[in-house]
Amino acid sequence: MQDLLQPLVDSGEVTRLFTIAGRWDPNRILIVAPLAPWSERERGESAIAADIRAALADLPGVNTRVGSPNSLGLRGVGSGLEVSLLGNDYDTLYASAQTFSRAIEEDVDGLGSARIDYSPTQPQVRVDIDRQRAESLDVPIDGLAQTLEAMISGLEIVDLNIDDRAIPLRLESSSRQVNRPADLANLRIQSDEGAMVPLSTLVSLREEGVAAELDREAQRRAISIDLAVEDGYPLQAAVADLRALADETLPADVGLITRGEAEALEETRQEVFVTYALALLIVLLVLAAQFESVMSAVVVMLTIPFGLAAAVFALALSGTSINIYSQIGLILLIGLMAKNGILLVEFANQLRDSGRSLRDAALESARVRLRPVSMTIIATVFGGLPLILGSGAGAESRAAIGWVVFGGLGMAAVFTLYFTPALYLLLARFARPRAAAQAALDRELDQPVSDSTSTIDGSANR
Repeated sequence: MQDLLQPLVDSGEVTRLFTIAGRWDPNRILIVAPLAPWSERERGESAIAADIRAALADLPGVNTRVGSPNSLGLRGVGSGLEVSLLGNDYDTLYASAQTFSRAIEEDVDGLGSARIDYSPTQPQVRVDIDRQRAESLDVPIDGLAQTLEAMISGLEIVDLNIDDRAIPLRLESSSRQVNRPADLANLRIQSDEGAMVPLSTLVSLREEGVAAELDREAQRRAISIDLAVEDGYPLQAAVADLRALADETLPADVGLITRGEAEALEETRQEVFVTYALALLIVLLVLAAQFESVMSAVVVMLTIPFGLAAAVFALALSGTSINIYSQIGLILLIGLMAKNGILLVEFANQLRDSGRSLRDAALESARVRLRPVSMTIIATVFGGLPLILGSGAGAESRAAIGWVVFGGLGMAAVFTLYFTPALYLLLARFARPRAAAQAALDRELDQPVSDSTSTIDGSANR
């Protein structure tokens, strides 16, 4: 395999190759190929990975998987999908995993190279004890187990302490009678009556294959399946297709959970609505405190959904998925949209305080604030262009944020300039101007003290 990857090292795109063999499984190896810095290569990571997949695809009898570490530091690789099947029995899980993997290869176009992280190929000798016969021959079960341990690997008897040193004493067979599994049948076990009973009369030996490691997830037996995701196939869509296929393929007692990036994606989907709700609530409270009017804050907040819709439309036009970086951009867009709305609503409130009518205040605010709002939008939109046009390490994540700001704020300029005055004209009539409210308060404070109050005070003085 290193010979197939050596041309990448010769071209300078890969700095070196090193191999890890037998760490997890004797039949599995890991080849790590660090890429050269962006300034020293022309192709991106996905293009190099595609060439490696093509080179390894023709290896006979070998299942290969090409992946890369993700930028979020999560378990798993950035270009794959990892799921686990949960159940009560490893044999049932392994059969279900094989059936599920074949169904994925046949029915899901964007997924492939399924690798089951469970290989029952490690040889093991199983010793089944006939307990009834052992009881009839007065052979203790614990003595039988100790004899097997002493003859095969040695039995630790006690620790001998000499000058602050603990030396373990082990009981081992000097004859080395057990060289292969069949030799176990020639061992003899002493019964409680002192008779030597052949082991072959008490146990049956069976050779079988077992997995080197047994995993558990959520306190249940688990078998993992790694899948390669094709470029352009969103991870969210892949998870949805897998769950739909699992409902059709897996037995009722076998469950499916996601791991790695897919698990983080599902957790993010559950928390993102809470994050957006908190962001909107904080903006609303700050605006209400600034304007001293809930209605003015509502006018500004009603323009934000139009900006979010414009951002999603811009992502669709650019072919960018809604990922964690674009979601960060959406939260940023909420603040930018609110900022532009504040410029219009605050000036309209000032005009109403000076005695202008509601309609005149809305129209004058739109006319006067057209220039500063346009300058803010243009400066922010062009400020997002370097994020979109940039290259190098991390360019994809910056481009997602840039498209949200560039497309969302750019297309939302129409909503800010036209819808905000219209919404203000529609809703501000339900709230009195601050000047009118202040005048009413001053009139109440300037009213003379009532006669009843004076009488009570006079009685108290007497």
